[in-house]
Amino acid sequence: MTHKTTAEVGEFGLIDRISAIVKPTLAASPGLIAGIGDDCAVWHPAADMTEVASTDLLLEQVHFDLLTTPVKHLGSKAISVNVSDICAMNAIPRHALVSIAVPPSFPVEMIEELYRGMEAAAREYGIAIVGGDTSRSPSGLVLSVTVTGEAEEANITYRKGAEPGDLVCLTGTLGGSAAGLRVLTREKLIMMEHIEHNEAYEGSIMADLKEYSGAIQQHLLPLARLDIVRFLHERRAHPSAMIDVSDGLGQDLGHICSASGTGALLQENRIPVNSTARLIADELQDDALGWAIGGGEDYQLLFTMPHEEYQKIADNRDISVIGEITPKEQGILLKDIYGIEIDLQSLPGFDHFR
Repeated sequence: MTHKTTAEVGEFGLIDRISAIVKPTLAASPGLIAGIGDDCAVWHPAADMTEVASTDLLLEQVHFDLLTTPVKHLGSKAISVNVSDICAMNAIPRHALVSIAVPPSFPVEMIEELYRGMEAAAREYGIAIVGGDTSRSPSGLVLSVTVTGEAEEANITYRKGAEPGDLVCLTGTLGGSAAGLRVLTREKLIMMEHIEHNEAYEGSIMADLKEYSGAIQQHLLPLARLDIVRFLHERRAHPSAMIDVSDGLGQDLGHICSASGTGALLQENRIPVNSTARLIADELQDDALGWAIGGGEDYQLLFTMPHEEYQKIADNRDISVIGEITPKEQGILLKDIYGIEIDLQSLPGFDHFR
């Protein structure tokens, strides 16, 4: 079977192929006037709504490795991480703009798979992919995704707004993505070692390891917690501050506290650590709690709430109370199971430049 490259189909041939894949998503936007095909996408914002927007840049060998990441999964994740930012503002995502840069030798079939992953994620969240751009890259795949969303102005939630006495709440579990990445990295290193010594590699980067599948999926196919945002809106519950956990619990809580001018005290025994991450940590002789606090890329929602607001959502078993906001001078601390308080800011999180 012959695979065509981007150089063979050309820019406009590639755009035609991409447009055909994402066209079904346009039905998700009744306010859309013009999508792909004009210089700009055009839509009517809903009445009495505030617009929000987020953009994210993904570079090969910085944010992903195509040896461990199927391109369809990458496409889905590229949409999800931006939708997660919209959710972190307590808003509903509406539209996406996607730009890519690829080498001329890049197979067109891989780009189509990339966009099929994006289209699947767009359907999951009910958003429309309305445009973007294509360009040539001298080395590696580059993705830029922008997602817009909307919410009633009263519902928009910032990182600022937390006050002493507010509860610190978290959705889902943490550490799964970091654990999944460790497994994938291990498989890659084993494979590369076999190749270096001209030995047959019997395993597979995407080996069907059932005991690891939950963590691997959390890393490769994270889901933005749009379900929680809709739940908060249904219950008319208003967080005082919110962020998504992309850089690690400690670092992202630090962003809330810095913006709000507060401290925080978390309880170690209340932090929900992914069960598969615990299994992997035991096998690799590593620390699952460390992955939960500093691993990042879990894309759960971390938010604060006054006690009376929390009572509106207390029956949701997917939301855990893990601590409380404190005065700034008390610092941002974690109380471990022995009652010892540890400075959370001393624990590592993700930083693009470190």
